[in-house]
Amino acid sequence: MKIALDATYSLGRNLSGVGVYCQAILKGLAEAHPEAEYLFCYRPHRFLRSISCPLPRNAHRRLLGKSRAPSADLFHGLNQRIDSARHRHAVSTFHDLFVLSGEYSTPEFRQRFAAQARLAAERSDLIIAVSQFTATQVEQLLKVERARIRVIRHGVRPPPEKLDPAQREKIILFAGALQLRKNIIRLVEAFEGTAPGWKLILAGSSGFGAAEILERIKSSPRSQDIQALGYVSDDVLETLYARASVFAFPSLDEGFGMPLLDAMARGVPVLTSNVSAMPEVAGDAALLVNPFDVASISSGLNQLTGNPELRKELIQNGLKRSREFSWTTAVQQTWQVYRELV
Repeated sequence: MKIALDATYSLGRNLSGVGVYCQAILKGLAEAHPEAEYLFCYRPHRFLRSISCPLPRNAHRRLLGKSRAPSADLFHGLNQRIDSARHRHAVSTFHDLFVLSGEYSTPEFRQRFAAQARLAAERSDLIIAVSQFTATQVEQLLKVERARIRVIRHGVRPPPEKLDPAQREKIILFAGALQLRKNIIRLVEAFEGTAPGWKLILAGSSGFGAAEILERIKSSPRSQDIQALGYVSDDVLETLYARASVFAFPSLDEGFGMPLLDAMARGVPVLTSNVSAMPEVAGDAALLVNPFDVASISSGLNQLTGNPELRKELIQNGLKRSREFSWTTAVQQTWQVYRELV
């Protein structure tokens, strides 16, 4: 079987959740099914950059253009995008549809990505959704019949071998882009009601609405206790997970929410939202709050910062929950989707 995949989003160091997914699927498929031939396809603006990236033995590099369809048995658009209608069989992965459900980006961005999502839905024989929540959005917002949708959950990044809870500090950690959709301004306002001595650390690159977020931090009466670090390397992020006593992720809209599992796998008790995909991913292993209500977020933070026993309970539940998610399983289930078509 010859499989072409859009590998464009797997490049770079400052990877989003989509990039992490792309790398895991590309590497996992090549290792799990060496009998297949893979075409790693890159769009023109990333093709030259891809040349410095080594490929698996059973993979070849191809240029991916709007009118250029690679010759393969199947094409997989790893980020809800399929530009050409000429593929023999096509699969696309849908991560989220916030471009259709809320004003969390510029109008131009929403218009462009909404059009790409509609085309991908129309041109895909089967669609992979990363959560039941996203599957429902694809069905309702894009009018895709449920029979064409398969739910395959993300895996979790392996944690360091040794976790030392004794080294925890009075730190509330948020990991993710500084953007409107992540609800950071309400998190900052909720943090202002926590006990003295606690710090809020925000780790992530700037996105839509970052200037407003940084201004709110600057004007906060607890500004000295808030650090916005920008993008951090994996090593620095691991250090932050090791130091934090609470992980706060009160996002307004997530198709999955990888940081929840990363925190759980590293023994950090999690506070997150009771909307979109977060309850589905968190299960009973997180404290759920109303992300639109500052008082609800504040109450949740105070419960976690003031109750060591609750933190211990959520740590144990989180470690157990994170083990239910595996990239190996995601790769196996993705292969089964291919087998349905070819």
